[in-house]
Amino acid sequence: MKETHTEGMPYKPLPDEDLANVIVQAAAAFEALKDARVLLTGGTGFFGHWLLESLLRANREMRLSVRVTVLTRDAARFRSESAWVADDAAITLLEGDVRNFQFPDGSFSHIVHAATDSGGQQSGRMDVELYDDILRGMQRVLDFAHASGVKRILYVSTGAVYGRSTQMLKTPENYLEQREVRLPEGSYEATKKAAEMLCLERSAFDSLECVIARPFAFVGPRLPLDAHFAIGNFLSAAMRNETIVVKGDGTPRRSWMYMSDLAAWLWTLLVRGEDGRAYNVGSEEAYSIREAAQITAETLAPGIGVEIQGVPAMGAAMNNYVPSVERARVELGLQVTVSLVEALRKTAQWYAAM
Repeated sequence: MKETHTEGMPYKPLPDEDLANVIVQAAAAFEALKDARVLLTGGTGFFGHWLLESLLRANREMRLSVRVTVLTRDAARFRSESAWVADDAAITLLEGDVRNFQFPDGSFSHIVHAATDSGGQQSGRMDVELYDDILRGMQRVLDFAHASGVKRILYVSTGAVYGRSTQMLKTPENYLEQREVRLPEGSYEATKKAAEMLCLERSAFDSLECVIARPFAFVGPRLPLDAHFAIGNFLSAAMRNETIVVKGDGTPRRSWMYMSDLAAWLWTLLVRGEDGRAYNVGSEEAYSIREAAQITAETLAPGIGVEIQGVPAMGAAMNNYVPSVERARVELGLQVTVSLVEALRKTAQWYAAM
């Protein structure tokens, strides 16, 4: 059983049943992409691989004739890790930095701008390079959209734009306006929000339609299990049959969406999301960190135990990072189809077979 991935070594394809589930959920969106030419930034990351593999599966099965240019900083690494994606006839790899990449020739119809680094989300702080990546990267992508005749862009932002903590059990898209949330200047959250505004402002003066996705927390194959993601750390411990250690008090509430649902939602938002509108992406099925650790242990390795190292502080404010997805559900008919327990099992099975 292998629960981590060595950089540069081959991955294995995502599960067939998960890719089939994406196609079922997003069939109408895929049909609308027939003959499209798409630029995807962040295509070699966690989100990007799910987007690429699901689109390529739909491309073959539905005969869409979609072409995708994938911006990557390291094309050789991408080929070594995911050759079956990189070598697909529909894929063109464009090596470069999102801040200054060379524009590919010809016209494009769509952009999915998913280039990101969630490290800043965990600390709430920014370094100069990450700040540059977000804002200069957005500006470069928008310049490309103008030069290439792009009609629609999906900007994959983050649920972190609502701030580090919220008193609301489920955060709606208008939370910032309702509560007049003040984000620390220069923070990851404020910078991502500024990038959203760049996209929306540019679309107001151009023929470009801009849709914003605000993803929350996720679990699924290719999630790094040795990084800063709590659910990934829990999975890693359970797969090694070790006690799951929670360094905090276990009271913050979180929710996790499985990656096949994420991919279906993002493709749908690209095609059907309303211009100028933001949509939360995630699950409303919330658990405390303690509960999530216990569920992981019970699901994957009964008996290993959970150790909570912190003690709840009396009078402490609630700490929730859970979206309201009513807007996506009502306006676009999007649904969460995979429970947390099933998501944990699927992820562990995929890593166990590596």
